[in-house]
Amino acid sequence: MVWRAMWASIKARLFGSPKQDEPSAASVPSGSGPPPATTPSGLTEGFGRRLSDETVDSVLEDLEIVLLQSDVALPVVERIRKDIRKELAGKKLKWGADAETAIRASFEASIRAILTQPPIDLVARVRAQAPGPYIILFVGVNGTGKTTTIAKLAHWLRQQQLSVVIAAGDTFRAGAIEQLLVHGERLGIKVVRQQEGSDPAAVAFDAVAHARARHLDVVLVDTAGRQHTNENLVEEAKKIRRVVQPHLTLFVGDALSGNDTLEQAKQFQTALGIDGLILTKLDADAKGGSALSATFVTKKPLVFVGVGQGYEDLRPFDVEWMVRRLLSEGTAS
Repeated sequence: MVWRAMWASIKARLFGSPKQDEPSAASVPSGSGPPPATTPSGLTEGFGRRLSDETVDSVLEDLEIVLLQSDVALPVVERIRKDIRKELAGKKLKWGADAETAIRASFEASIRAILTQPPIDLVARVRAQAPGPYIILFVGVNGTGKTTTIAKLAHWLRQQQLSVVIAAGDTFRAGAIEQLLVHGERLGIKVVRQQEGSDPAAVAFDAVAHARARHLDVVLVDTAGRQHTNENLVEEAKKIRRVVQPHLTLFVGDALSGNDTLEQAKQFQTALGIDGLILTKLDADAKGGSALSATFVTKKPLVFVGVGQGYEDLRPFDVEWMVRRLLSEGTAS
């Protein structure tokens, strides 16, 4: 596991031979007296205990390698390095303080700050919307689990005592329409659709009209799983936005796609503008880099995460849960 490897490497740096932190005789100016004693944990002793610059540098080198291996984008790695160096370089620790604990706490504070964005309280927004319905548009590429995520969110909204209709706006694939129809039948939720090849904006418009006529709370609008580089399909998504004027646009990405997810989120942010993120397959992602990278680059909050295949396996994103998950090597439940 990459996170275990990181902490093992850091421990080796901190508790290895003290010689790695001791200045050589040639580096000590004549007449300056003996250098401060250095503990095996990379702490210089004297009137207090300080993490040596050499130890901080070596720890940051190890951390950078593991973060990059964990699909954390380079700008995020640089931010974390900056945070830790600012917090720890030359810092005096209390007597008995543990260097590993100090580094771990600084790392935890940095990733918590990156993941913390202004939250979206979806239920509160829906209930405050007057007149209804509250319209949510979903964008993303094929294979990320977008259609299934829409069904999971519909189920979650129903659990919050909110009524829902789904617009099958991916009219380029008959399979996508059929998939939503199956989900709708299982969940007892109406799916508005037209024939394959129909105008997706017209489907979305019909779903909104249906919701207004029946005083439903939420419209969930699926779109074609367009590649972010396909200008024609992006223009189609822009048309849907103009027609139904969604209150919220959510990007759905696959946590296992690493930096591809980051690039997709950036492109959709530029082309369409997104309000929040949903990451799927997070239960299978032992690295965790996608959550950090996508949040940092888009400056948008993670709203939900997918942690399994069932309808119950979509949960509102919680920063503390994600921090625990990263620090416990992806095993937090």
